[in-house]
Amino acid sequence: YGNNVITMATIAELKSVLKESLEKRGVMGQLKARIRAEIFSALDDQNEPRPVLSHENLLINELILEYLEYNKYKYTASVLKAESGQPEVPLDRQFLTSELNVVEDSSARSVWYF
Repeated sequence: YGNNVITMATIAELKSVLKESLEKRGVMGQLKARIRAEIFSALDDQNEPRPVLSHENLLINELILEYLEYNKYKYTASVLKAESGQPEVPLDRQFLTSELNVVEDSSARSVWYF
């Protein structure tokens, strides 16, 4: 009985240290996001038709996706693509700048100025 208590304490300590380490390195949040994305993907009904994207929503979604990908929120971006029906291939940047009448900051490649 005594060894069992020591083993349980050791396992609890190991779990605690492992969780703390993953949180400090930012891995825990990534794992949770990945799990959410995988669950969403598994539950998503592929037979249910997506609403047709308007021209405006297509552009807005593209800007949101760029923001998410620039900040390395890849699982959030994957959920947005799946839910919205946004094309997998990003829109051409020249097309976006023309459509939005904006000037691109070539040094940032992600910041748009109006």
